[in-house]
Amino acid sequence: MKITLVAACALIDADNRVLVAQRPEGKALAGLWEFPGGKLEPGERPEDCLIRELAEELGITVKEPCLAPLTFASHAYETFHLLMPLWICRRWEGTVTRKEHQALKWVRPGKLRELDMPPADAPLIPPLIDLLGP
Repeated sequence: MKITLVAACALIDADNRVLVAQRPEGKALAGLWEFPGGKLEPGERPEDCLIRELAEELGITVKEPCLAPLTFASHAYETFHLLMPLWICRRWEGTVTRKEHQALKWVRPGKLRELDMPPADAPLIPPLIDLLGP
């Protein structure tokens, strides 16, 4: 089975809320809420992928020292296996702006389980709650 590597980021605001983005229409899992990020391009480091994706999707500039690895998810979908490391980021430049997603929202970690998220995202939630509280 093909392994797909996707880098994801939990942006955390001053109130310890986490940003989630709603997948756009026309894409797989459209309408579900996810952590921003994306697939690595050939030869791309996960940190570089996140920096690129956060600029493209949210219009913000993130510097590598502001990314801290937290956990990862490993999930078998029907046609591929997803490996998704999750970084946290508390510092960025610019204003978070919806560029590719249907919607964005800031959520307390304890409320993430109430959202309709892809199954691969579920194991990422407990470490966020442990770090930030409910």
